[in-house]
Amino acid sequence: MNLELLESFGQNYPEEADGTLDCISMALTCTFNRWGTLLAVGCNDGRIVIWDFLTRGIAKIISAHIHPVCSLCWSRDGHKLVSASTDNIVSQWDVLTGDCDQRFRFPSPILKLQCHPRDMDKVLVCPMKSAPVLLTLSDCKHVVLPVDDDSDLNVVAAFDRRGEYIYTGNAKGKILVLSTNTQELVASFRVTTGTSNTTAIKSIEFARKGSCFLINTADRIIRVYDGREILTCGRDGEPEPMQKLQDLVNRTPWKRCCFSGDGEYIVAGSARQHALYIWEKSIGNLVKILHGTRGELLLDVAWHPVRPIIASISSGVVSIWAQNQVILDTQSMYVELVFFPKSLFIAILSASFQLKRIICLQENWSAFAPDFKELDENVEYEERESEFDIEDEDKSEPEQTGADAAEDEEVDVTTVDPIVAFCSSDEELEDNKALLYLPIAPEVEDPEENPFGPPPDASGLTGNTEDASPSGDKKQRQPSSETGPAKKKARTTTIELKGVPSDEVHPLLGVKGDGKSKKKTAGRPKGSKGKDKDFPFRPKPYKGEQPSLSVETLSGSGLGGGGGMKGRAEGGLATGKYAPAAGSCADTGCLRGNPPPTPTPTPTPSSLYCFHFM
Repeated sequence: MNLELLESFGQNYPEEADGTLDCISMALTCTFNRWGTLLAVGCNDGRIVIWDFLTRGIAKIISAHIHPVCSLCWSRDGHKLVSASTDNIVSQWDVLTGDCDQRFRFPSPILKLQCHPRDMDKVLVCPMKSAPVLLTLSDCKHVVLPVDDDSDLNVVAAFDRRGEYIYTGNAKGKILVLSTNTQELVASFRVTTGTSNTTAIKSIEFARKGSCFLINTADRIIRVYDGREILTCGRDGEPEPMQKLQDLVNRTPWKRCCFSGDGEYIVAGSARQHALYIWEKSIGNLVKILHGTRGELLLDVAWHPVRPIIASISSGVVSIWAQNQVILDTQSMYVELVFFPKSLFIAILSASFQLKRIICLQENWSAFAPDFKELDENVEYEERESEFDIEDEDKSEPEQTGADAAEDEEVDVTTVDPIVAFCSSDEELEDNKALLYLPIAPEVEDPEENPFGPPPDASGLTGNTEDASPSGDKKQRQPSSETGPAKKKARTTTIELKGVPSDEVHPLLGVKGDGKSKKKTAGRPKGSKGKDKDFPFRPKPYKGEQPSLSVETLSGSGLGGGGGMKGRAEGGLATGKYAPAAGSCADTGCLRGNPPPTPTPTPTPSSLYCFHFM
C-alpha cells in the first residue's frame, strides 16, 4: 500500500495507549529498524527479542549476552544488529541466522552505541568515563575521538543524519563537531544557561528528516538547533537554539528524548514517572502528555520511523502509544455501518479468518473530493437519458485532443514506484537488499526426535554398533553429517583505552545506598564461610569406580526418598554443617568407607555424594 494514502488527516502524534508487548523477561531498551517493520528489544537476561511490529508477534529471539542488554542499534539495511551489555561487551549479530559475527570487549561499561547511518562498517561507542570510540568492524580497529577537556570524560556522542559529522558533548556543556573520516574539529559551541553558567550534556539526538537536532541537558531544558547554522558559525560559535522545551510547572528532568519520523514533533520521557511529553517543533507548544501506570519509572522511548506510534519501556514492559481508535462491537457491525457514514471501517481478522473487531477511524470524506456532498437521508437518483449507454448516439464527435490521444498508450502496471517514506532526501530508489521482515517458524509442541523416519545412513550406523565400546562412551562417537557444520565461534577483540578505570559499574547495575554505585560481587561475600544458611553444604562428588546400588541400599543409606542416618531430611536433602572427614565412614551406604551390599542390575546413578555432619 502507498503510505501517503494511509496518513491521517488529523493530528500526527499518538493520543492514547494501544496495548503492550510482553517479552517474557524484563525489557530494558528498544529500537525500530529503518522502516519500522521490526522492533528489537533488549532484556535483562541478555536476550534480544525481535518483534514483527505489523502483526505484534515475536519473529525471533537471540540469546545474545549473559548480562543485561543496555543498548541496541540496527544497521542501515536491517541485516545486522549491534548490541551492548552491562559486562562491557559489544557484539554484532546476523539477524536472519542469529549468529554472532564478532565481539569487542571494553574496559568500562557502554552507555550508548550507534551504527553509522550510511556506512555499515562503522559503529560509534560511548564508554563510561572515556572518550567516544569509533569502531571499524571489518579490520577490528578503533579510533578514540578527541575531547575538549581531558579531565572531563563524561562525554556523549552521536552521528548526524547522514553520518558526515560526529557531535560530542561533555559535562561542561561544550559541543564539538568532528569530521567522521578525519576526526578533525569542524565547529564547536557551548550550551549556557545564562550569562556564563554551563550545564552538562546528557544526550544528543538527530531527526530522521531535515537538519535539526536536540540536546538534552542537566538543567531540564531540551534545546533544538539547526545543524546548518552550527556548521556556519564554525569554531567557538554562539548559535541560538530554535526552541527551548521544558516543563515549567513540575521542572521535570528528561530520561530519553527523540524526534518523530517526519521530524515535526519531539517526545521526551520523564525521569520521575512513566509520562511522555510531546511538543510540536515548529512552534514549541506542548500538544500532548501521555501518562502510563503511576509509580513506574521510564527506561527508554522510541518513535516509529513512519507512523505516529511511540514505544516506551517501564517496569520491564513495552507499551505502545498510537492515535485514538473507536472500537465497535462485532454484533452491531451492520448497524454501525449504516449510522456512521462519515467513518472509515477496518475489519480485523484472526489467523483463522474470524472477525475479531472493527476499528472505526473518524475521517472527513469531503477532504478527498471537493464535490463530495453529504446526505442526511436517501435520495432517489434520477437517471439522465443515455447516461449509461455504451455509445451516446446524440453526442457529437469532438476533435482528438492530447488527453484523448493518450488513452491509447500502454499503462505500465508492473513497475513498483519507491515509497517516499522509506527513501532519504538524497535517494531516489529503495534498497532492494534490505531486510524488512523475518520469517516466523511454527512452534511445535513436543516434537519427535525423528518424525520423518530413519536417516539415509541409518544402515551404516547400525552396522558399526558391534565395534562400539561396551561402556557406551559418547565421546568417541563422531557427529553425523545430518547435524550440519558447527557454528563458527565469534572472534573477540579487546579494546584497550588508556587511563580508563576498569572497576566502573553500569548505571543499570548501580545499588542505591551511600550515593555511589557499588559493584555486586558474585558468589558468597567474604567472611561468610560456614554462615551461609541458604546453601548449608557443598557436595563433594565421589571420584572412582561407581558400583551400582539397589533400591534398598539407597533408601537405607539416606540417598533415596526418606530414612537413613540422623541429620538427613526427607527426599535425600540434609541440613547442618558440612565437614569432610578423612578415612573411612561409619555409614554402611557410604562409598568412601565400607562397600555396599551385593549390587543388583539396576541403572547406575550418574553421581553419588557422601555428606558428613558434625
